[in-house]
Amino acid sequence: QVQLVESGGGLVQPGGSLRLSCAVSGSFVSTSNMAWYRQAPGQQRELVALIGRSESTNYADSVKGRFTISRDNAKNAVYLQMNSLKPDDSAVYYCNADVWTGDSGRYLRNYWGQGTQVTVSS
Repeated sequence: QVQLVESGGGLVQPGGSLRLSCAVSGSFVSTSNMAWYRQAPGQQRELVALIGRSESTNYADSVKGRFTISRDNAKNAVYLQMNSLKPDDSAVYYCNADVWTGDSGRYLRNYWGQGTQVTVSS
């Protein structure tokens, strides 16, 4: 089984910063695309940022210039640095990863973290 463990969420004031971390563990060969999603109450889950194995990145327009996604392939980890946070950023943030599994790494499977709450409020 593959597990994604997140940390770093919490309560922060507008204009503040948070750094989210996600580590992939369990039985797998390697990771492929890794991403952060978020979901606010009553809204659809949306892609916040994605990073490929080659470290190419893609961001939602609403977070460009404020958020930075990065990865550490040696640690099988992905991070989201969030700066200049706004109340509209409040949501449950989910880590997501495509993972090659099996003895030969031939099966590509997608996994989700449990979600971590980010609340931006005075």
